[in-house]
Amino acid sequence: MKKILLYLLMMMPLTACVKQVSWDVTGGPQNLIAVDGILTSERKTHTIVINHPVSGLNDTAMPVSGATVIIHTTDSTWNLSEKPVGSGRYQTPSTFAALLNKTYSLNIYSGSSVYSAKAEMVTGATFSQLTYAQNEKDNLFHIEYVASAFSSSQPAMWEILLDWTRVPGYEHADPAKCKARLLFYTLPTLDVSEIFAPVMEQTSFPRGTTVTERRYSLAPPHAEFVREMLLETSWQGGLFPTAAANVSTNLSSGAVGFFGVCSVNELSIQVAK
Repeated sequence: MKKILLYLLMMMPLTACVKQVSWDVTGGPQNLIAVDGILTSERKTHTIVINHPVSGLNDTAMPVSGATVIIHTTDSTWNLSEKPVGSGRYQTPSTFAALLNKTYSLNIYSGSSVYSAKAEMVTGATFSQLTYAQNEKDNLFHIEYVASAFSSSQPAMWEILLDWTRVPGYEHADPAKCKARLLFYTLPTLDVSEIFAPVMEQTSFPRGTTVTERRYSLAPPHAEFVREMLLETSWQGGLFPTAAANVSTNLSSGAVGFFGVCSVNELSIQVAK
């Protein structure tokens, strides 16, 4: 009985009351837009996504349609096309590829408002392939290590694409449930909120899965934007949460989000026991 009372006393400081609150957003610029766009060193169609911010946690973002979106350097200009029309997704020509030692300017003309941003690419880097391990309770696998979370000189975003649609036994399964996309980051800072961040759900995949690992180089302002975004999202809810704050941006007044230019290095492996 004494042990039970002791356990109860130990648990009391760890409990708290839960109260429902409403998330009422008011104020802010009337023409505020949210921009999500990364140009890379790959020769392909690149997409700049432009939406209106939402005022509710689960609201669907309304696209900013009919805008004029232009990307230019000192010697070249690209007019982006909205595809499909009404989507707020503006695409470059399929032959576009960003280059080192170039400053890329983004200009958005929407109604009577003009928004702009500038970004440059930093050099990419080769890397060692990630490691994976077999789960203890089944024959599936999980990602064990991708890269160091800290690098003072080479910040990066890591995009991991998993595809087991062609693995025997999964040919007739829903393709959407046989693919996964994971993101990891190497940043020039190491925050307490990152070290004690909430545990993320583990993604499992079978032997034979194709793993594509992509490293995006991040310029210092881009790395700072990612850090602040993580502080407001994935790193919240841990032992040491931070106070909410506006995330930095390289866009002009009236716009949030980020416009970046990244060098991309890629490798692919197949999961074997």
